[in-house]
Amino acid sequence: MSFDYSSIRTRLEDGVLFATLDAGPLNLIGVELVRDLASLINTLYTDPGDVRVVVIDSASTEYFSAHVDLTAVPQYTAEAAKAGGPGDASLGMFLHKLAQVPVITIAKVRGRARGGGDELALACDMIFASRENAVFSQFETGTGALPGAGGIQHLTRRLGRTRAIEAIVGADDFDADLAERYGWITRALPDAELDGFVERLAKRIAGFPPEGVKAAKRAINDLTLADSAHIRSDAVTFQGLIALPETRERLSHLASRGLQTPGDVETNLGKAVAEFPR
Repeated sequence: MSFDYSSIRTRLEDGVLFATLDAGPLNLIGVELVRDLASLINTLYTDPGDVRVVVIDSASTEYFSAHVDLTAVPQYTAEAAKAGGPGDASLGMFLHKLAQVPVITIAKVRGRARGGGDELALACDMIFASRENAVFSQFETGTGALPGAGGIQHLTRRLGRTRAIEAIVGADDFDADLAERYGWITRALPDAELDGFVERLAKRIAGFPPEGVKAAKRAINDLTLADSAHIRSDAVTFQGLIALPETRERLSHLASRGLQTPGDVETNLGKAVAEFPR
């Protein structure tokens, strides 16, 4: 059992693995981070050792994970495929595998979780967020694409039809309070209370008999997770849409303004995707 990664800091304590994303200032979901997450997920399936709960957070207070690395979609997809089986070469199926790991997973979110970064959080069993600092968004429709890694499946089940349409087609930012009210996240907490709350809950769950926890998670997953075919369909649609000329034009416009670098566009991406010259 090894939890030694280049883009994820880890600490194991009382059955809880604290996994802190540390892949640059934006924590873009790219080759290195997907490779390390794939290794972590495979270890949780094959040799979890004493791990009963995993808490995923970020080394950055500004970004849990901004989104996928839009310059390396084929490359990170190839890394994601290594965690799946034949025909499962997509970030969506990779995160679907995360949703089913035989331990409890908690996303602790400060800062922005957008696009694939939000889909990473949604693949976890629970999301707890800083009331003052967390922002959630599936912005892809604003560029001409759609959430291709589970966002549609999770949010439609959690929010219901009309709110999912608002969140996905509106492509805007949601603060933690509104995300909590909609059911996007489990709970919003004052920033000063977030760490202590999540640690206490994680260690509480880790102290329970593991077979009962695993059985409960499997039963809930059977009732609530999307079918694999729907995840694959969204991934195929995403791959097709990002290749369209209008989508490429919008992404190029955002890139020219500073997409994928710390600054105003990434800070206010919900606003930026609607500012396309006509």
